[in-house]
Amino acid sequence: MTEGWFNDNYWALCDDEKEAAQVTALYGLADYFPDYLIVGLRGWDDFILCNRESRYFTVPTIPLDEQYLAPFDFPVEPMRLEADEKLAGKIKWYETPIIFGGDPQAEENVLWLSQDKHAEFVRWWNNVYQDAKRKQG
Repeated sequence: MTEGWFNDNYWALCDDEKEAAQVTALYGLADYFPDYLIVGLRGWDDFILCNRESRYFTVPTIPLDEQYLAPFDFPVEPMRLEADEKLAGKIKWYETPIIFGGDPQAEENVLWLSQDKHAEFVRWWNNVYQDAKRKQG
């Protein structure tokens, strides 16, 4: 992945379709969006997805729910990502996700994870979300 700052967001973008397929499998996206690939992460909170028609969308990492899928266009100007050695290979995570009442401003709610650990947390919390949704309705 290529990662770094562009404007006020930290981006992590897959370098090619093979990497996108690997990342998609790592996060178990097919359980939620079978016709999409994860092509990146914007601002740590939103996946950037691409469908079979090469259209782009964002969806929060939690919850992976169709109601939160939104059309997305990459910035018009060329994206030159500014590397940040302190953040390379790390993904910001809220110990208690925002959708479950976690405070995004509270330092004690912020963890820095590897991609493998992030994928584990994304999968686990999405299962919690889906279980709660089933119980509601």
